[in-house]
This record gives sequence, C-alpha cells and structure tokens, in this order.
Amino acid sequence: MSYFSSTKSDRNVAKPQTAPEPRVETKAATSKPQETMSAIGAGVLITGNIVATGAVQVFGHVIGDIHAARLIICEGAQVEGKVMAQEAVIEGKFKGTLHANTVKLQATAFVEGEVYNKSLSIEQNAQFEGIARRLDKAIDAPTTAQTQPAAAIPYASAPATVYTTEPVTNGQAYASATEERRQSWTS
Repeated sequence: MSYFSSTKSDRNVAKPQTAPEPRVETKAATSKPQETMSAIGAGVLITGNIVATGAVQVFGHVIGDIHAARLIICEGAQVEGKVMAQEAVIEGKFKGTLHANTVKLQATAFVEGEVYNKSLSIEQNAQFEGIARRLDKAIDAPTTAQTQPAAAIPYASAPATVYTTEPVTNGQAYASATEERRQSWTS
C-alpha cells in the first residue's frame, strides 16, 4: 500500500460533484462618485470667498461669496454675500444675492436680498424680504480647475529681521552679530 497513490477501489468510486463556483460579474462603474461635503462649524467666522466642487454645509458665519454644487445654511448659521449653487437649502440667515437652480427656504429661514432661481419653495413661517426672479440660464457646479489658486504664492525673498537677546555694548558689535546670523540662515 502506498501513501501517495490511491487504490484501485478508490479510483472507481464516484466523487461527489461540487456546485460550480459563482462568477462575479464586474460592471463598469457608472454611478456618480461620492459627493464631497465640506462643513463650516458653529462658532467659526470665515471672511472671504469659498469655491467647492461638492456640497458646503454652514453651521457658523460666512462673510463673502460662495460657489458650490450644493449649499446648506443650517439653523443658527449666517451667510452674507453672493451665492451661486445648483441647489440651496436655507434654514438659517442669508443676506445678499442668491443664484441657484433650486432654492428651498425652510421654516426657520430668514432671507434678505435677491433670489434668482429656476425653482423656489418657501415653507410656512420662513421669512423672505426682497425680490425673487427667474434665472435665464441654469447654474453649473464649479469645476476642479476653479478650486485651484490662480498662481502659487512665492515665499518672501526679503531678508529676515533678526532680533537678539544679547546685550548691546555698542552698535557695531550688534550689527556684525546680526549680519553673521543672517548669513548663517541663508546658507
């Protein structure tokens, strides 16, 4: 009897057939990628412009322009400036000019200014003071190229000012020590 080969009787016995292994069909990814959500937290004040290819959710205070695919101004939040978005949902305060394909003013919203839209819905108890006009052209989401800075900001090339804690006995000793340090930093 051999340990490595099967006997004649083992070879004649029918082996149970196993079910064929299921094949996983791989389809090309046709669904949209996950939308990026940027949030501005409560207690945060931003003064400046915001450009986002995805959604922006504001819990804090923004003074400036916002261009995003989707904007949500949450209850208790404030935005002052010009907004461009495909969709805007306002639960907090907004003052300025709003351009959006779809605008939803929730019950807690307070809007003061101009609203340009394709579709506007205002819930009961929402406050709106201003004008609403129909958009001529739909708003597009910002592109990735629009989120890049216009030009790289170069580092300052001016020599650094050096402060020393050494006692100054005369002006010449201080000036030479400062120049030595400046040269050692730049080399």
